[in-house]
Amino acid sequence: MSVEMYDARRQYLKGAKGWVPASRAVFDASMLQFAGGCQGSWFCPSDNCLYHSCMAKSYHFSFSVLLLILVASAPVLADVVRAATIRVAPIYLSPDTSSAKLADVDRGRELIFLETSGDWVKVEANLTEERIVTGWMQTKGLIQANTPDGDKILFGEAVDSEDQASQRNGRRYAAQDAMRLYGEVAEIFPQSPLAAEGMYRSADIRWQIEKVDVMSLPSAKEQDAYLRRGMNEDYFKKVMKKFPGTKWAYLAAYQMIDNKLCGDWQGQSKCPQKEAEIYENYAKQYSQSPAVAEALYRAAYRWSALIEIYKAEDQEKKSDEARGHALADAQKAIAQAGTSDWGPRAQRLLYMVQQGIPTYGNGG
Repeated sequence: MSVEMYDARRQYLKGAKGWVPASRAVFDASMLQFAGGCQGSWFCPSDNCLYHSCMAKSYHFSFSVLLLILVASAPVLADVVRAATIRVAPIYLSPDTSSAKLADVDRGRELIFLETSGDWVKVEANLTEERIVTGWMQTKGLIQANTPDGDKILFGEAVDSEDQASQRNGRRYAAQDAMRLYGEVAEIFPQSPLAAEGMYRSADIRWQIEKVDVMSLPSAKEQDAYLRRGMNEDYFKKVMKKFPGTKWAYLAAYQMIDNKLCGDWQGQSKCPQKEAEIYENYAKQYSQSPAVAEALYRAAYRWSALIEIYKAEDQEKKSDEARGHALADAQKAIAQAGTSDWGPRAQRLLYMVQQGIPTYGNGG
């Protein structure tokens, strides 16, 4: 595909203003050229041309030319080749390592192939959300849809980057590398068995990175969730929309509970009661989720905290009710936990509530 065709394709996809007039110019020229029999300015009938006959011709050729444009554009769109790099790769001015180096492309950055020359490919590389560079790269390390086991290779590089991010002296910005790499698994290999997990992991890393920033703000200590800035839910919602009914959709829904939690209970019953109900509703709505045991444990903990909070508010009846909720949710968590750590944690919580040991405040 030529650079000119690619630019046209990109304008079409991105809704560039230049595309519409261009297509209209082709449309208008075609109409004027083939309408035949009607004189005057753009289908205005002359004395020798009936108005309705002219308009019938205009509608006929409108449809024909529009169909021609759509059919002609289809191969252009189909020729677009996406790729991602699994290494930090240089991009050059020309297909020669002795030519000027324009930039280094980080792992997981999106690449669009424009043309090839031997072991080189001309690409449009998204270096950042604001900066796009066009140049030449060597093909090694570039994973595209026809790369054998490409989805596994990309996913493996993402796992390795995530591991680097967890190490004390790990590679700088490895978490961002992992986020992009996981995302490209779903973008380049949408039919892969790893696509849903890749999209979820990418969204989760993005969420955790943003959460650190959000929770460092003074507003993070506000009691009500709406008083602080929330994390962007768009990426988790995309997982839920594209892979409904999967464990990854359920986990995405669970992570978004963070945006509904209070920043600080401030020793009052309003927040823990609301949060306990949120976790219980999640466990009911997503009963097949791997996060059900955790949700029930967190609900049980909040009810156990309310035992003491209600007492401090002189609400003995509600304190007794909270104890019953805590016992019930803890037992459900144990039943749902399987071999996960939420089982022993729920067992501990159950024991403390049964023995009257406070789980919140100075005694917790």
